[in-house]
Amino acid sequence: MKVAIQGRLHGSQRELYEKAGIEIAEGGCRTEDDLIELIADADGAQVGIMPLTSRRVMESCPNLKVLSRFGVGVDSIDIEAASELGVMVCNVPGSNTTEVADHAVSLLLSLTRRLYDAITLTRQGAWADKPGAMGSYTPSMRRLSGHTMGIVGFGNIGRAFATRIRGFGVSRILAHDPFVNQLAGDLYGVQLVDKETLLRESDFITAHCSSTADTRHFFNANAFSQMKSTALLVNTSRGPVVDEEALADALANGEIEAAALDVTDVEPLPTSSRLLKLANCYVTPHVAAVSEVFARETAIMQAENIIRVLTGEKPHGLANPEAIRSVAVMRSNEPGRWANFPDFSIALQV
Repeated sequence: MKVAIQGRLHGSQRELYEKAGIEIAEGGCRTEDDLIELIADADGAQVGIMPLTSRRVMESCPNLKVLSRFGVGVDSIDIEAASELGVMVCNVPGSNTTEVADHAVSLLLSLTRRLYDAITLTRQGAWADKPGAMGSYTPSMRRLSGHTMGIVGFGNIGRAFATRIRGFGVSRILAHDPFVNQLAGDLYGVQLVDKETLLRESDFITAHCSSTADTRHFFNANAFSQMKSTALLVNTSRGPVVDEEALADALANGEIEAAALDVTDVEPLPTSSRLLKLANCYVTPHVAAVSEVFARETAIMQAENIIRVLTGEKPHGLANPEAIRSVAVMRSNEPGRWANFPDFSIALQV
């Protein structure tokens, strides 16, 4: 068996693959053709966040049976095509909950306390006890307590964020998630509301939703027009959730006060982006999920997902269980190709 690695191989992964007797092929991929060349004869592949894993790629790799993502999001993979072709797509659910929730709180605090501005001014020689040295900086600093917090997306990360932010004394926590009922909200002291109510009543809003057709540009010009002029927005979910041009307009025109993003629609964010030129917009380079512990634990589970699939065991996270049905059909039509591949109908109980 052979596994292709898009990007870097973690040391712990190499040990797992070698122990399982799996051959490893490594390579950096900037284009679909690069990826096809890398995984052409591979049984499984570790893939990253670059949107290269298309139907064309999978159709060009006849031995491919499993794709494993580092982390939770699988929006960089054509799930529909993978399911039709019998390619199982695995992720590591819950792996980055702690880090992303912590980062979201950090970004919100950086906005309310204007930390970046304070650090910049201090390096320029300013100090709070010097008359006029801080300009309009000090009066604009805000506290979290007594304000209404809005959370878009109330899954694992949204709930972890709610637990953390409650400790800062916010007066209310609102959440919008069409897939969650009030019973779940009650467990966290959170009120589930519709989109319009959350936009209208929240002082601070943080996004923790998946990237789907329904959430694309959730925050658009219309949304910003409904928000308070003093509102702060944090996005650590997925870039497409925010219409960046509309956000730049809203920040420049004072429709909302400030924003902090860890993800953008195009990554890396082009240096020509208007967002990088706005003093009231902070951007970090998609590092919300990063920590030493996360990297080690997630790398192990990413590799284990591939090994489990190739040996007939249930992976940690299967994003497209419908792929198993495709495998069953193809097994009967092409018994030669699937002769040595496990029967998942029992292993995964589908």
